[in-house]
Amino acid sequence: MKKSGEWSRRYLIQVAAGICMGLASFASARAQTADTATADFGGPQWIATWSAPPMPQGSTGGSSRSFDNQTVRQIIPITVGGSRVRIKLSNEYGVGALIVGAAHVAVQSTGASIVRGTDRTLTFRGQASVVIPQGAVALSDPVNFAVPSNTRLAISLYLPQNTGFATYHENGNQTVYTSTPGNFSDAADLPILDTDSTSRYWLTFVEVLAPRKIDSLAIFGDSISEGATTTLNANRRVSDVLSRWFNPPVGPGRLAVLNQATGCGRLLFDVCGPKGLSRFDREVLNATGVNQVLIELGYVDIIFPTATGALDQIVSADQIINGLKQLIRRARAAGLRVYGATLQPNGSSPFPGVYTPENEAKRQAVNRWIRTSRQYDAVVDYDLALRDPSNPLQLLPAYDAGDGIHPNDAGHEALARAIALSLR
Repeated sequence: MKKSGEWSRRYLIQVAAGICMGLASFASARAQTADTATADFGGPQWIATWSAPPMPQGSTGGSSRSFDNQTVRQIIPITVGGSRVRIKLSNEYGVGALIVGAAHVAVQSTGASIVRGTDRTLTFRGQASVVIPQGAVALSDPVNFAVPSNTRLAISLYLPQNTGFATYHENGNQTVYTSTPGNFSDAADLPILDTDSTSRYWLTFVEVLAPRKIDSLAIFGDSISEGATTTLNANRRVSDVLSRWFNPPVGPGRLAVLNQATGCGRLLFDVCGPKGLSRFDREVLNATGVNQVLIELGYVDIIFPTATGALDQIVSADQIINGLKQLIRRARAAGLRVYGATLQPNGSSPFPGVYTPENEAKRQAVNRWIRTSRQYDAVVDYDLALRDPSNPLQLLPAYDAGDGIHPNDAGHEALARAIALSLR
C-alpha cells in the first residue's frame, strides 16, 4: 500500500501524465467501441448493464462530498451478465484532476464484504492507477470475470489525494462504504469509517461482454423512475424489477436495463441537474448497446415552478410536447425504438403548489398527446398504472410512498408491469 506522502510527491507528474492517460483511455474506448460495432451480431457483444447519470455539486440542493486517502466501495446491482467486465468513471463535474490509485471489482457478499476469490484488479491502459482530467471520463480495460445476470458487484476505488467535491449521482438509494485511511480496494472485509452516503460517486456505467446481442432499454426520466423512494439497499426500483423478470439467474440475459433517471430531473431547464434535452446524448445515445428508450419527463417541468416560486420558469403543455418531440427525433435518428411514459397524478400531494388546476390541465394535455399522437412505438401508461381508480387525480394509496407524488416498492412493480406489457 502506497503512503499518502508518496502520492503527494508524484502528484504533479501524475496530473501531467493524466492528459496522455486521458487520450489513451479515449483511444481505448474508441477501439473497443469499434470492436463492438464490427462484431458478428450473433457473437459476443459489449453492452451497458448498469448506469447512474452524473450530476453537478448542489444541483438538487443536496451536497456531494470529498475523499482523501480512502477506499470507497459501492454496491452495483447489474442487470445482464457476461464473461468480461469494464467500468466507466466520470470526472465531468470535478474540481480538478481526479487520481484513482486503484480500482477493483468483486461479487458482494453482505454489506461491505466481498465473496472471497472473486476480486479482480481493474486497470486503465494496463496501469493500476489513472488520472482523470477535470471534465473527462475514463474507461477501464476489460477484465475476465464471468458474472450471471442480477449479480451484486462491489466496485472499490482508492482515492489517495483529496478529491474535492466528487462527481456524483445524488440518490443512488444504496449504502456507500467508506474506509478508514488507506488502500483497501482488494480487502475482503473493508474497514469502515462511515456509511453515511447513499449517493453514487464517479461510476457512470458498468459494461459486460454478453454472449450475444440482446435488447437494451434506457429509462430516461426523473425521480419517479429513479426509485428514490424505494426501500434502501433492496433493489426494488422499476429497473431492478424488470431485470429480475427478463434475466434468469442461469443462462444468457434477455434485456439490459439502464436507469438513467435523476431526482428532480426536468426536460427544459437545468435547475434540478442538467435538463433532459442536454443530457440525452451522454446518457442514452452514447450508452453502449442501447436500442430502446423510455422517455419519462415533463412532470417536474409542470410542478417545480409553482411549488418553488420560480414563476419565471413556468412552461406550457406545448413547450413540453415540443421538447419530447425533439428527444423522439434524436432517438429515431440513432435507430432506437422509443416509448413514451404518461405523467402520473399528484392530487393528494400535501406540498403547496404541486397540484393546481392549471398544472392539472397541463398534465392532462401532455398525457393526451402522448397517448394519441402516434409519435412513439408504444405508450407506457404510468398514469393508469399508478392512479386510484376511485379518484384518478391521486395515486393509489397502496402505491404511494407518502408524498402523493412518488411510488413505493409496490408502485415500482406496477410501473415494471406497464413497461413489460409495452415492450416490442
